[in-house]
Amino acid sequence: LGKTIGVRLGAAIEGWTYEQIRDKYGALENYPVNYKNFAADDDTNGPLFFLRALEDRQDSLAELQPRDIGNALLNYAPYEDGFFWWGGYGVSTEHTAYLNLRNGIPAPRSGSIAQNGAALAEQIGGQIFIDSWGLVSPGNPEQAARLAEKAASVTHGGNGVYGGIFVAVCISLAFEEQDILKIIRQALTYIPEDSEYTRVVEAVISFWQQDVAENGTHADWEHCFHYVRDNFGYDRYPGAVHIIPNIAVMILALLYGDGDFSNTINICNRCGWDTDCNVGNVGTIMGVRNGLDGIPYERWRAPINDLLICSSVIGSLNIMDLPYGAAYMVQQACSLSGMIPPPDWQPILQERIDSCHFEFPGSTHVMRSSSGVSITNTDEEAHTGKRCLKMHTKDLSAGSEFDVSKKTYYTSKDFDDSRYNPAFSPLVYPGQSMHASVLVPEGDLTAQPFAQDLISGEFLLGEAIDLPVGDWRSFSWQIPPGTPSLISEAGLLFTSAAATSEQSVYLDDLYFSGQPDYSIDFSQVEMDHWHTQHIVLPQFTKQRGLVYLEDSRMHLTCADLGEIYTGRYDWTDYTAEFRMTPILGETHRVNVRVQGAMRSYAAAFLEGGEIALLKNDYGYLKLAAESFEWKQGQTYEVQVVVSGPRIQVAVDGKEILDYVDESRPHLTGGIGYSVAEGSHLASEGLWVSR
Repeated sequence: LGKTIGVRLGAAIEGWTYEQIRDKYGALENYPVNYKNFAADDDTNGPLFFLRALEDRQDSLAELQPRDIGNALLNYAPYEDGFFWWGGYGVSTEHTAYLNLRNGIPAPRSGSIAQNGAALAEQIGGQIFIDSWGLVSPGNPEQAARLAEKAASVTHGGNGVYGGIFVAVCISLAFEEQDILKIIRQALTYIPEDSEYTRVVEAVISFWQQDVAENGTHADWEHCFHYVRDNFGYDRYPGAVHIIPNIAVMILALLYGDGDFSNTINICNRCGWDTDCNVGNVGTIMGVRNGLDGIPYERWRAPINDLLICSSVIGSLNIMDLPYGAAYMVQQACSLSGMIPPPDWQPILQERIDSCHFEFPGSTHVMRSSSGVSITNTDEEAHTGKRCLKMHTKDLSAGSEFDVSKKTYYTSKDFDDSRYNPAFSPLVYPGQSMHASVLVPEGDLTAQPFAQDLISGEFLLGEAIDLPVGDWRSFSWQIPPGTPSLISEAGLLFTSAAATSEQSVYLDDLYFSGQPDYSIDFSQVEMDHWHTQHIVLPQFTKQRGLVYLEDSRMHLTCADLGEIYTGRYDWTDYTAEFRMTPILGETHRVNVRVQGAMRSYAAAFLEGGEIALLKNDYGYLKLAAESFEWKQGQTYEVQVVVSGPRIQVAVDGKEILDYVDESRPHLTGGIGYSVAEGSHLASEGLWVSR
């Protein structure tokens, strides 16, 4: 929460100066922009997706290595689009490191001073993407420092790495230490005392101590800012966004904020420079230190409503809620420490990590109502665990309706801007089942599950369910299978049989399960235009290449490679059927079990009249192949069945390949299309079934 609040607070004024902020907003103490929904940001993309290296690493028993972080960067970041700032090789530190990795320069050399020079290596990214390593190391600063050093070194060097270590250690310490100065001092012991980073932090501490000694409660952070700007400003350090000026204002805010969450992040924001980065880091430290009770709900949390939009190549992970992100970090922290989660949390962490369980105090899981219903988290009731969601409305007449729902897909119309170019795959699909538990303390209500199909605009409705008074009612509803549908919203519609002045309803354990059974017909699809440089094929994310719609077909073409993906990251066993036409070139692939840009399987038409089963495990490897005289311009029905480690490939109803992968098989993932070496394919559509 602290990280997300800080990023949103600073995002609209990123790069502004102290004077520009002062003249425009005065004493800015709240979000400067009321976003419809806050789009993706690099400061949250990095911490969430680099952390997945713990789960994805090639040797799960070995210590995490820079190589594993580098692999996560290659796997989850789209090629030069979104995720972070692609400012050019030698200009953007992350862009430079990414291209180094793609071209065979290994981590940590990829981010080192020796490879890239000190100016580039010591930009700010070493600390802005680092929070998660402190969050998965509560009260364990040695582990936080070790993990942060390896993570930061993939893209940075020198002070860029020291900043990553310092911030991660501060976060780890804040779980157990309240004294801000002690946190800062102890964190400094993990980096070289003769570094420029340490020198600047100590200088700001000394100024603050003298200011407090001389002026007491009248000590003024703005005096300290002028000192920082005059001695450690952007004019003193090279590059686009150097780490040193920004850590100076972070330390200033932590010290002058006097332990108050709001004061600290507002001071940091008003200093200017790289506001979303600085306030995000400070927000994490203060969020951990102060806890939920120290973060004012209506001021900071309510506008976010638990939503966290991302822009990785995995579209179903780009629609994230904060409880999922927090639970995932708990899951990884337990794995690192060997701790077994408490019994009440085991079903959530091990079976339904992205369910709407409402167990985190104040959490809403991005639930909304179009009926003016108030939605709050409460411990008044619970079906399982200790908490649930409470809906409350007034002045219902007989037959009146109100709803509660969760958006399961987003388009450009849902946002005010296109920060870091997000794209999405739905969270929920036809054929899957919605589960929910509802309690009505009094009144005469029915509940009707529904889902909205964005393609037809139709609301798909289940049967109305009578709700007994005073008892939890659990039910399931299968979203109608077998249709070209895009589920954009799912929830419950309540109808009151009698007039009432007030009505409360409790909701718990909302989740979706089961395999998909749906199709995509590209003749029914229109491209989603965010802006001229971000035009999205609905339901798909893109790693690279050109994708467009023409003649009722999807076209994918490339200069070197092109890949697009859809589906959920956690699909297991399914059948995927693709109606695909090779147009030009010699490499045409349909992908299954897609876990990112570097992890999937593919059925491929290859040069020389061959069909092959390929495994992408940080590079495509041929697993099996058969002769097959495919022709350009001819349409083929390619079916791929995945069941555990077994992959079967058929073309036009004839089975051609049947292979069992016994070497670290990919067991989950979505689907997609890919081309290479200048090839061009077209597709009329696809079908995914159980």
